[in-house]
Amino acid sequence: MTTTGAERGAGGVGGWWWWGRRRSVVLDGGLAALSALECAVEGVAFAEEAALPVPVGVLFGLVVGSVLLVRRRWPVGVVLVSIAVAPAEMGFLMGIVGLYTLAASEVPRRITAVLAGMSTVAVFVVTGVRLRQDMEPSGWYVPVVSLFMTLGLNAPPVLLGLYTGARRRLMESLRERADSLEQELSLLADRAEQRAQWARQEERTRIAREMHDVVAHRVSLMVVHAAALQAVALKDPQKAVKNAALVGDMGRQALTELREMLGVLREGAAPAAPAVVPLAAVGRAAAAAAEAAAEGDGPCLDALEALCEQSRMAGATVEFVVLGEVRAYPPEVERTAYRVVQEALTNVHKHAAGAKVVVRLAHREAEIAMQVENGPCPSDAGVADVRLPSGGNGLVGMRERVSRLGGVFVSGATEAGGFKVSAVLPVGG
Repeated sequence: MTTTGAERGAGGVGGWWWWGRRRSVVLDGGLAALSALECAVEGVAFAEEAALPVPVGVLFGLVVGSVLLVRRRWPVGVVLVSIAVAPAEMGFLMGIVGLYTLAASEVPRRITAVLAGMSTVAVFVVTGVRLRQDMEPSGWYVPVVSLFMTLGLNAPPVLLGLYTGARRRLMESLRERADSLEQELSLLADRAEQRAQWARQEERTRIAREMHDVVAHRVSLMVVHAAALQAVALKDPQKAVKNAALVGDMGRQALTELREMLGVLREGAAPAAPAVVPLAAVGRAAAAAAEAAAEGDGPCLDALEALCEQSRMAGATVEFVVLGEVRAYPPEVERTAYRVVQEALTNVHKHAAGAKVVVRLAHREAEIAMQVENGPCPSDAGVADVRLPSGGNGLVGMRERVSRLGGVFVSGATEAGGFKVSAVLPVGG
């Protein structure tokens, strides 16, 4: 296959060498040798007709035939040389190969058409003249035979060259398209890996948030009741028994929630054979487990009164205020509102034990707002220090929950020395 134009520039070995492959050098060298031998033989007859010494004709034929060696680099020059020596009746192989190379190259089609036409005219004239000199036939015989011989010498190499060039350009286009698709697939794979890493991180955060929301509140209340039990065990046995029963109930509820969550995780991550479970599937299972546990304990707005009562039983002073017309909301909105209040009360038990707490719930036209505000911690010695650990993720988890539903979350200290947590959730009308 002929390589010209950009291929020659890109595939050259270096310097004046324009062959991209070793077999191309061998092919062009063989064709040039055959062409030189043909032209040398034809140079003998040319020297006799031109009254020149035979060695001159042979040398001239060798030089002309050797031009075929540069057909890939200068196809136009090879065709011009073949047209120039056509009157001397030499260079037929050079003309055929030159036309093929020209048609298959990246030379503009206008130039190819002009040179092919010039070669056709030259061969036609030379053939006609030679036939008239040798045979002297009737008037119609010479043009017809000359035309057939001319077309037989020029048309096949031109048509084959055009086909080869078109096929090569098509293959190059397909190869470039394949390379482009490969690059795009590589970019898509990199982006998919980045999204997978982001999803894994999101699912880790989601699992941690669900575990924290489901368990931390009850465990915190258990610690508060245990501290109260220790304080009143000797002074008020009846209250100690009541607190012990509360601790037991809350512990059983916490264990039930954990069992339900781990059960859903186990069901969602139990393959038929040992395999690595995608973290995204575990995250979805964790979310489903949290929702299942939440539904079992009634994590909705109706359960907020019971939630406040649990804090009252732990010794906190909690006031629950409801504003607006009470109505039902989507489950995810009620669950998020419940978790925000739950986590805020947990933080009160951790950081402001004994402080007065006001929980406000406002039903509005297109949104629901909740606020948990506690006063400053009392300084009297009657408040036991329960030393509840804190991971510092409670406010972050609340903000993530509210933001996921398109709400607004605000938290911060109050002028009175307490702390306030506010959230507004849209309900879609």
